[in-house]
Amino acid sequence: MCEFCHQHGEGKRWYLQAENYAEDLLSDLNRRKYIHHFFENPDRLGRNIGLLDDLNRLPSFVQTVVKPFLINRQKKKHYGQVLPIEEIEKIFGFINSVVRLPCICRKVSMGSEQRYCYGLSMEPGQETEMGKLIRSIGADYLTGPETSGLETLSKEEALDQFRELEHKDLIHSVWTFVTPFIGGICNCDMNCMAMKATSKAYPVMFKAEFLAMIDMESCSGCQACIRSCHFGAISYKLNDEKAYINPLKCFGCGICRVSCRQEAISLVERSAVVEASSLW
Repeated sequence: MCEFCHQHGEGKRWYLQAENYAEDLLSDLNRRKYIHHFFENPDRLGRNIGLLDDLNRLPSFVQTVVKPFLINRQKKKHYGQVLPIEEIEKIFGFINSVVRLPCICRKVSMGSEQRYCYGLSMEPGQETEMGKLIRSIGADYLTGPETSGLETLSKEEALDQFRELEHKDLIHSVWTFVTPFIGGICNCDMNCMAMKATSKAYPVMFKAEFLAMIDMESCSGCQACIRSCHFGAISYKLNDEKAYINPLKCFGCGICRVSCRQEAISLVERSAVVEASSLW
């Protein structure tokens, strides 16, 4: 299991622990200040990606010192984990309210509104503490002419949208706002700052607790799964005319399953694959 499971889940999956969604955690003034700063200053995300480019140009011995320090600091503030749809369904089994809001990453990287982020709460009703906090910020990306702000959804509506987003090859990820408080679930691709940072060897999210595996007898070699993988984990073996998943690169998002017409791809527990069991 990832380190958050040991630190914030008592050895169980940390994102399935209801206490990590509890809105009484928002009484912490440092957390409220961080959330306010996060949503009020979206341009900061773009600047941070530029700083990563600068960091990657530094000598390797400098990177080996600086990157772990920055990543550990990130884990304390705003860190995530990739989840397959089955784990999203489990989360939706105990939360009580869902709101959809524009993605701050897409606003920075694309300059347009993409409503791929979902705020979660254990509290019933439309006006949760997290919702009140975000509404109070008045960030431009929430109040522009294209947006109606926060949309309250039923859990069934939200899950249907998550399944539709899988067909667009978006991966699901759960996020903290000053760990261990979990504020929401995002749907990411390479327009997402988290994905861009991870691709630049600065991971800001753990891999999933799962790995994808291919049933070679069922695989037709169509290579559709290769095109859907954001992590470069799937390749094509010409000799066998089959696809192959590298367990060292796989994030376990499960999106490749959607593109497989032969239903040849399944997920297994990461802990069951020795060479990848400690890779997060």
